Amino acid sequence: MKILLVEDDRLLNHHLKSILQEESHQVYAAHQAEEALHFAEDYPIDVGIIDLGLPDMDGLTLIRQLRAKQIAFPILILTARGNWQDKVAGLEAGADDYVVKPFHKEEMRARLNALVRRSSGFISPQIQAGPYQLDLSRKELAINDEPVVLTHFEYTILEYLMRNSGQVVSKQQLMDQLYDDGEGDPNTLEVLVSRLRKKLDPEGELQPISTIRRQGYIFNLSCQ
Repeated sequence: MKILLVEDDRLLNHHLKSILQEESHQVYAAHQAEEALHFAEDYPIDVGIIDLGLPDMDGLTLIRQLRAKQIAFPILILTARGNWQDKVAGLEAGADDYVVKPFHKEEMRARLNALVRRSSGFISPQIQAGPYQLDLSRKELAINDEPVVLTHFEYTILEYLMRNSGQVVSKQQLMDQLYDDGEGDPNTLEVLVSRLRKKLDPEGELQPISTIRRQGYIFNLSCQ
């Protein structure tokens, strides 16, 4: 996932960023609201973690501005405020969930995964498409209940294609998922997709991934 982290406490910001990166997430870490707005407008963010107590702008105002700009990725509030009024205010501003400091990293992980699943239309922690079962929590693939080993890049490509099944996904969209700057080599991407196809469909019978000339790729099977 691509995660926007907005936390002014530099020690906590660094700690959370390290935890998220250990789980192979790409983290755009901001210490102020203006920096966060820049990331949100210029990068394909999957989910945001926003502290309410920011130095340059209240976290609630930041959330309202994001929603006013039609930036719709799910937002998890990170706050030391435990009273219910602050939680309600955050949700009414446009946030989707919250955690109260101090918290366990397992709780934050579970809430982030749930937010992304709901925003993508997948309530289950798995995506099922024909014989393919993609476990979003474990980041694992099984075909007819048999595990298939994927590299990190192969998994990232497959998850993005399955989340957008039936829609053409451009090469640039996939490179944005794989590389922080989105400037990977298109030839490398083609090799990764070719390798992924062989793992998904070694006999060439199902053809789950098609190339759309001059546009990108499409996952052909219906996902649920």
